[in-house]
Amino acid sequence: MSTSLFGIYAIIAYLAASAALVHSLQTDYITTEKNPWLRFKILGLGWLAALFHGASLSDMCDRAGTVNFSFLSVSSLAGLSIVGILLLAALTKPVDKLGVIIFPLNAAIIFLKLVVPEEAHALKVHSWQMDMHILVSMLAYSFLNMAALQALLLALQDWHLRSHHAKGLIRSLPPLQTMEKLLFQLIAAGFVLLSLSLLTGFLFVENLFAQHLVHKTVLSLFAWLVFGILLVGRIRQGWRGQLAIRWTIGGFVSLMLGYFGSKMVLEWILNRH
Repeated sequence: MSTSLFGIYAIIAYLAASAALVHSLQTDYITTEKNPWLRFKILGLGWLAALFHGASLSDMCDRAGTVNFSFLSVSSLAGLSIVGILLLAALTKPVDKLGVIIFPLNAAIIFLKLVVPEEAHALKVHSWQMDMHILVSMLAYSFLNMAALQALLLALQDWHLRSHHAKGLIRSLPPLQTMEKLLFQLIAAGFVLLSLSLLTGFLFVENLFAQHLVHKTVLSLFAWLVFGILLVGRIRQGWRGQLAIRWTIGGFVSLMLGYFGSKMVLEWILNRH
C-alpha cells in the first residue's frame, strides 16, 4: 500500500476522532469522563490515525540511512510525536481535550504533505549521537507544544469561569488547579528534554554556522531561558494564572520559530538545504 493512501486513511481517522470529540462536548452532560465508552472510542480513533500517520512517513528514510528532512516531512513527524505523547498521557491524565486542536491540525499537515510538491532535503545520519540529538529535540518540541496548547485551554477556561459562561468544553475540563498542575508538568518535562537537546547539539553537531543552524540555536536558547525562569518563578514565587500562560506561549513561539520558522525560510524562500 502506498504512503499516500496511508496518509489519506490517517486524515479520515483524525477527522473522525475530532468529530467524536467535538460531539462529546456539544452538550453539558455528555463528557468523556461520564461516558468511558465514548472516551475509549475517541482515543481508539486517535491510535488508529497515529498508526496510519506513522505508515505514511515510512518513506522518510531509505535503505542507505538517508532521511528526508524537508519542512513538511519534519512537520508531519513532529505532529505524530505530539499525538503519540497525547495518547500515552491520556491513559493517566486528563489531556484528551487537547485533541480538539491536535487531531485536525495533524490532518491538515498530512493533507499539505500530500498536495504540496516539495523537494527532498536529505540528511544522512552517521552516528547514534546525532540520532539521539534529533530524537530528544523532537520530544522536547512535542512536550512544549502540548504545554502551549494546555496554556491556551487554561486561558479559555479561566475567562469563561470569570464571565460565568462555562459550558460544553469548559465544563468538561478538570478544575483550574489540576489544569495548572498539568501545565507545569508538561513544561518541566519539555524543559529537561530541551536542555538535553541543546547539550547534545553543542556536543555532536559540527559546523554550526555552515549548516545555517545559528538562528535555531539562539532562538532555542532563548526559549530554554524563558521556560527556566518560568519554572523557577513557579517554585519560588508561586507563579500561576495569566503570567504563567503568557510566559509559556512566549517561550513556545520562540522555540517554534527556532525549530520550524528558520527551516521554512531556508527551504521555501532562500531555497537552501
